[in-house]
Amino acid sequence: MKKQTKIILAVCLTFLLLLGVGGYAYVADYYRADEAALAAMAYQTDEVQIKEDGNITWFVPQEPIAGLIFYPGGKVEHTAYAPLLRACAEQGLLCALVRMPGNLAVLDANAADGLPEKYPEVTTWYIAGHSLGGAMAAYYAAAHSDDYNGLILLAAYSTKDLTQTPLRVLSIYGSEDGVMDRESYKKNWANLPADTTEVILESGCHAQFGSYGSQDGDGTPAISGEEQIKQTVEAIAAFAVP
Repeated sequence: MKKQTKIILAVCLTFLLLLGVGGYAYVADYYRADEAALAAMAYQTDEVQIKEDGNITWFVPQEPIAGLIFYPGGKVEHTAYAPLLRACAEQGLLCALVRMPGNLAVLDANAADGLPEKYPEVTTWYIAGHSLGGAMAAYYAAAHSDDYNGLILLAAYSTKDLTQTPLRVLSIYGSEDGVMDRESYKKNWANLPADTTEVILESGCHAQFGSYGSQDGDGTPAISGEEQIKQTVEAIAAFAVP
């Protein structure tokens, strides 16, 4: 019996070790922020100040009009979205960029808890996310719909029913997106309010909402990353800024 117990323990320990090594290898393999993203993080201006607060990077405009909490895409370094959020801040949106554990929003779907209270003078708030981050933002919004004015999905969809909530929703994706599951997107469209605004970026792709290079399985864009971010920010500003 003792010998059998030792064998079982050894097998269990080996399994746990392999699981740990595999999990570490998975989260260690992620898309890094490129030079454009690092540059967007590196300088302060009178127009937009960058403030670090634990796992949150704030992009603070001089006179915030509304707030935006952003969940990054799965296995993407959070700073890759600095160009997007800096540009949003230049439009008057106070932006909170969340650093997720293991670069996976699914590991901290409630990361937005308490963030609006950091800036009580801002009374209009949106939550947004890219890809997996968008799905988790939608998941969070479904449970906190009275606390937010709207949800912004970038190459993402909601698996939660939001049709009975007061949320306004903006959905943006690129016409050349090769990563987002189009069938799931169409299927889950029924979960969004009837007046949801959809914007399809002609010649845009999945990865260019962030600044981290190309992504496996993505389509070939015919516009630059800078142009895709510019068009995205224009759509967000038209939706969220009065």
